[in-house]
Amino acid sequence: MGHLPLTLVYRQSFIQDSLKASAETKLKIAEQCNGDISKAIDIIIRAFNNKKKILLCGNGGSAADAQHLATEFVIRLSPNIKRPGLPAIALTTDVSTLTAGANDIGYDNVFARSIEALGNEGDVLIGISTSGNSASVNNAFIKAREMKIATIGFLGKDGGKAKELCDLAIVVPSNDTQRIQEGHITIGHIIFQEVEQEMFG
Repeated sequence: MGHLPLTLVYRQSFIQDSLKASAETKLKIAEQCNGDISKAIDIIIRAFNNKKKILLCGNGGSAADAQHLATEFVIRLSPNIKRPGLPAIALTTDVSTLTAGANDIGYDNVFARSIEALGNEGDVLIGISTSGNSASVNNAFIKAREMKIATIGFLGKDGGKAKELCDLAIVVPSNDTQRIQEGHITIGHIIFQEVEQEMFG
């Protein structure tokens, strides 16, 4: 057999390196974020037990994560657990609200406006930002605090400005956006599965 083309050798190496980097990031999360993840579970269980809801927001890939995680609460995550739907709203799904807000009050304020309209004291806001410096997410944290809504940040890098604006910052220990996003969805699944288990398992 002949030698593999250089492009294929590079590709195989890239795939392996990417998977290793993803695994290493998750191991760092286990070492550095365990306590904060546990606190988030307690905050969310307390909210649901008090008949409150979860609000989620983020931009781009983080908007998709917000929608993904909201669905896990409304529908279910664990197929072996039979339970009622849990109230969770992704603030990223209403195109009319997002575009009207961007046009009329500026995009930086769209999530804060939705929180003002839909949020209540005792609810929980999960804001997702890989940098922690998203103005739209950070303004949502500020508005939520004004309304006595608990705030959890799914963040990355050094946590950015959001680290000081939310009640609980879960910071993925990475500077790589892809690895941070992978960490966020993994953290979300861990939190949401444990909430299901403790409440209904």
